Amino acid sequence: MKGIILAGGTGSRLFPLTLVASKQLQPVYDKPMVYYPLTTLIENGIREICLISTPHDLPRYRQLLGDGTAWGLAIEYREQPRPEGIAQALLIAESFIGESPVTLILGDNLFYGGTEFRQAFAEFQAGALIFGCHVHDPERYGVVEFGADGRAKSIEEKPKKPRSNYAVPGLYLYDNQVVGITQGLKPSQRGELEITDVNIAYLRRGQLRVARLSRGFAWLDAGTSSSLHEASAFVQTIEKRQGIKVGCPEEAAFLRGFLSLDQLATLTSRMPNCEYRDYLAGVVAEARALSKGG
Repeated sequence: MKGIILAGGTGSRLFPLTLVASKQLQPVYDKPMVYYPLTTLIENGIREICLISTPHDLPRYRQLLGDGTAWGLAIEYREQPRPEGIAQALLIAESFIGESPVTLILGDNLFYGGTEFRQAFAEFQAGALIFGCHVHDPERYGVVEFGADGRAKSIEEKPKKPRSNYAVPGLYLYDNQVVGITQGLKPSQRGELEITDVNIAYLRRGQLRVARLSRGFAWLDAGTSSSLHEASAFVQTIEKRQGIKVGCPEEAAFLRGFLSLDQLATLTSRMPNCEYRDYLAGVVAEARALSKGG
């Protein structure tokens, strides 16, 4: 499976911060926001990644992430000249997707906890798989309604009267039918290709599965100034309390087997003296101690 990170848009809800840098380059506690969705993909075994952003911002992402080889990845880049809907990313990345299944993740979505993602990626075979997360303000999102049998019954985009409190977060898994489905979409009243319409197309075919996320799962949408602050506070609390880093691609790549211990050690040694380097040096030391003990 290949992965797409959509890091485009104008970032107008974060004005004036986005006069300086793209929304997905804003700091969430101690890391650029894009590190978090990138880490989610790595944790779930995705090594081939396409990052989509504006022509203006793409050079900054290339400077930050490079071609991905430092983390055992292959990262490509595509331009989104104008923001015309989340589903547009699937058309922009058509040549990248090729004949593979694909997962699309939004660059301003942060996920933490639970095992649902790991299980979903491991078991995915065909059709579409999205997630349902219980929220108090579902009218802000795509909302999924479940039938008595627990299966998805309907999906609505930002409904005024939501039929449930289950919102669809910004992580979607699709088989290779998705490109053809997206090509057949018509723009919504907002003039955008809606990802909800892609999901509805799979629903009508009987090929959509919705996995409900557990209560212990955290989903943060860092698209506004207040939610950006809340996300930073959440990450800081977890890291201080548990002594682990959230959204650390180097550690995720090592744990997933994309990097050897020696490669991680070399990568860490090239970093400037900072808390981030200190943390990874601790990961390396702990791993070496465990290997000697085994």
